[in-house]
Amino acid sequence: MDKKQIRLTEYNQPLIEQRADPYVYRHTDGKYYFTASVPSYDRIVLRSAETLEGLKDAEEITVWTKHESGPQSIHIWAPEIHRIMGRWIIYYAAGDMDDIWEIRPYVLECQGDDPMKDPWKELGMMQAAPEDEFSFHDFSLDATVFENRGSWYYIWAEKTGVGKKISNLYIARMETPNRLETVQVLLTTPDYDWERIGFWVNEGPAVIKHDGRIFMTYSASETGACYCMGMLYTEEDADLLDPAQWTKLRYPVLKTDEEKGIYGPGHNSFVKSDDGVTDLCIYHARQYEKVEGDPLYDPNRHTMVMPVIWNEDGFPEFHYPVQKR
Repeated sequence: MDKKQIRLTEYNQPLIEQRADPYVYRHTDGKYYFTASVPSYDRIVLRSAETLEGLKDAEEITVWTKHESGPQSIHIWAPEIHRIMGRWIIYYAAGDMDDIWEIRPYVLECQGDDPMKDPWKELGMMQAAPEDEFSFHDFSLDATVFENRGSWYYIWAEKTGVGKKISNLYIARMETPNRLETVQVLLTTPDYDWERIGFWVNEGPAVIKHDGRIFMTYSASETGACYCMGMLYTEEDADLLDPAQWTKLRYPVLKTDEEKGIYGPGHNSFVKSDDGVTDLCIYHARQYEKVEGDPLYDPNRHTMVMPVIWNEDGFPEFHYPVQKR
């Protein structure tokens, strides 16, 4: 990459460099945990700090490394760490060196109470409900989980169709951290022009609740400057497995801003600020538009942070803030 292409501005300073698909989890004791895709796509890393800013210089450890061959031997993507049903769990996607696009969702479980020190055990592929004949039989990735009214839900991206396949987002209720209880339900498919640039893609779901509503952001189009974020929403007391209960916004909620030097923002997560008051959007983006070769293998998608602004209608707004780091 020609460094002359990189234009640093007061808006595009990273929290952590070269970490794409960032996920930050804040535990009940206030400690932050961070994981993300690394450019080599060969391992799962984890950081921990008492403050969000502390993650920037925190020691990074490797908790799991790809297999030498077969399933889980290439394309280790988009890990997320969660505390679910009393366990520390990492969800991630991985491919097979013999078929590099045979991407499937996998699960790790920590064998103790300290995810930074205790060992992690493979639980294998995420398991569909017994009567589900469709889930995880094709390119599947970007899983996230959330709890609502005592039940846990799993949302993921999976491709469907023939030829140049379409990536949709599906939801199901969970039975255990590594098994679904219900069959998949289609949440969103790439309906609009801004979701169909390069590839027809909906992926990278992230969930945040506010004032009785559930908002789900997601990412769309190929991974260059056209990558952007859309959003759906529903009510907390709605039937979350009824797609008619979800409303999809017509336009993206976050996209490239050339003036601010932010390109291809997306694959976000949400977390509270240190004081527990402000909702934050953790996302990745590049500092330049032109990518040489396949954007997927360009290493300079950096982890960035912005506050979520709740408007008078109770909806989240995403505006690039001045970065002070």
